Amino acid sequence: MSTVTQTPCVGRPRAFDTEDALAKALEVFWRKGFEGTSLTDLTQAMGINKPSLYAAFGNKEQLFIKAIELYEQRPCAFFYPSLEQETAYQVVEAMLLGAASSLVDESHPQGCLIVQGALACSEAGQAIKQTLINRRRDGEIALCERLQRAKDEGDLPAHADPLLLARYIGTMLQGMAVQATNGICPKELRSVAELVLTHFRDAFSKN
Repeated sequence: MSTVTQTPCVGRPRAFDTEDALAKALEVFWRKGFEGTSLTDLTQAMGINKPSLYAAFGNKEQLFIKAIELYEQRPCAFFYPSLEQETAYQVVEAMLLGAASSLVDESHPQGCLIVQGALACSEAGQAIKQTLINRRRDGEIALCERLQRAKDEGDLPAHADPLLLARYIGTMLQGMAVQATNGICPKELRSVAELVLTHFRDAFSKN
């Protein structure tokens, strides 16, 4: 457990758990977005003062990036682990069904922080918006490379376009994230995922 000493205005210094504080910051950003989150929101949720926040995490932008990194490492994260599946169909299945489960999980805010965080940013937040766009592009590239490998191995037909497929799946995942924030129920979101899977299997799967 990593700890940092916080020095309050009066009284003795106290230590706080930086991992726990970061997890609490992540939830605030997830619920309110980058621009909708104030430093007061963060310090109140994290249980620390502003000097301690700056000392442990840097400024708000740096804290947000650290929160995004934590977001991608959560036990329920589904995107990158899905790439390890044996076949292209199983990769897409794991992604879509993982999204259908995670995006509406009531144990945390609904939707996807990486998608939602880039939808509405003022000029002052363009650096954060670009960071999130780059994260999504990284995911698209990783999926494209996995689908290209599947094509090379004969798991996808010769006419399959790995980049177009990766963009198609990414578009579906982003749309599911928006639907989740709109309050779609888990059963309906899973039905969307299953419909996409049916189309994928019929058009591209050799299994």
